[in-house]
Amino acid sequence: MGRRPKWGRPVHGVLLLNKPAGITANDALQKAKRLFFANRAGHTGALDPLATGVLPICFGEATKFSQYLLDADKRYRSTFVFGMTTASGDADGDVLETKDASSLTEQNVLQAMEAFRGRIKQVPSMYSALKHKGQPLYKLARQGLEVEREAREVEIFEFELLRFIPGTQPRAEVKVHCSKGTYIRSIAEDLGQALGVGGYVEVLHRSAAGPFDEADAVTLDELTDERGEGRAEELDHHLLPMDSPASALPKLVLPDDSGYYVRQGQSVMDLQVYRIGAEGDMVRLFLENGDFLGVGEITDEGCVAPRRLVSGT
Repeated sequence: MGRRPKWGRPVHGVLLLNKPAGITANDALQKAKRLFFANRAGHTGALDPLATGVLPICFGEATKFSQYLLDADKRYRSTFVFGMTTASGDADGDVLETKDASSLTEQNVLQAMEAFRGRIKQVPSMYSALKHKGQPLYKLARQGLEVEREAREVEIFEFELLRFIPGTQPRAEVKVHCSKGTYIRSIAEDLGQALGVGGYVEVLHRSAAGPFDEADAVTLDELTDERGEGRAEELDHHLLPMDSPASALPKLVLPDDSGYYVRQGQSVMDLQVYRIGAEGDMVRLFLENGDFLGVGEITDEGCVAPRRLVSGT
């Protein structure tokens, strides 16, 4: 029997999606993949169904560079509710405990927030996508199981109170700029615990991921309306270049003969490397005609070695 033909077309680039509430990041990925009729895609960091905002989706060869976005800083806007604790740390979870937090003041919250800036330790939520013996924690949590999790160090670069709304269950609208691996629901829970009243996330919106900002993102509804009954190719103008996940890396343009050897997996010497980086630094590699080759590492003696290359497209 012959091999079954592969579904979809080869699409290469990054779609900056503004994920809606009510669906998982993987649901959003699958919808985008169908709209573009793409044969290969992956997202760059999960967002819960409750969460909205920036979800970069890598198509085709761009998936090779998605790790740069997974490792990037993130920015969020969120609303924390105090006086209640839920099983999942957000509004979708069962209520575990309720307390009267009417005496809580804006000053109380501001003072407690100070301990959550800089390098802090966080115990990941049982409702996170982290895996334990191959199983995502959230799947274990839904079975009523809980496993011990080690606290991990994360960095909070900015934690700002935008608005405080008093009441029996007061709310705090906050802005957070954080390192990879930070769980906003854990910040809400830990802050609520520090205030002695409990807390959870009611609203969560990712406003930026690495170099990508929500102002440049497109929604699934906009993509669906634009495509209509037309061809998937009509959406390709929304795609960012394959190298955009690694856009923070310096750019090294190679002559064609050097590019040939790089494509064969060989190191090449180039005097430019002394100007753009040091040994061990990663760089984006291009040909003089603008073709993106992939990512390389500067080695000793002014050479660059290929580390992650795109296939012929």
